[in-house]
Amino acid sequence: MSTNHTDQHGMSAGTNTEASTELRDIAEVPAVEVITTTAVHLMSAAAVKVGLADEGDELKDLDEARKLITALAGLVTAAAPEIGSQHAAPLRDGLRSLQLAFREASAIQDAPGKGPGEKYTGPVN
Repeated sequence: MSTNHTDQHGMSAGTNTEASTELRDIAEVPAVEVITTTAVHLMSAAAVKVGLADEGDELKDLDEARKLITALAGLVTAAAPEIGSQHAAPLRDGLRSLQLAFREASAIQDAPGKGPGEKYTGPVN
């Protein structure tokens, strides 16, 4: 006879235990680490979509890159006061590099201040 019961969402008790363990693990991670890790994931994905990966143009998708860079800009801008300049400065540098790479990769240039994330960062030159 099985002792593995399911809850109202169809999750087994074993799954609930695993989820509780994961929640405890994430609860121990400082907010600055969660924020910077998320920013690095956005940066990495944007770099690939801009065409900066080894595969270059094969994985390039500027529409997707624009979305990722804009999300990154919003996160970095909003989080900067909370995470401090020692963490925010490298994120801003990486963001700026991605914005410039996007501009270089684009056949049609955005107007100043209209590029990805520029509504949060201001025009990037």
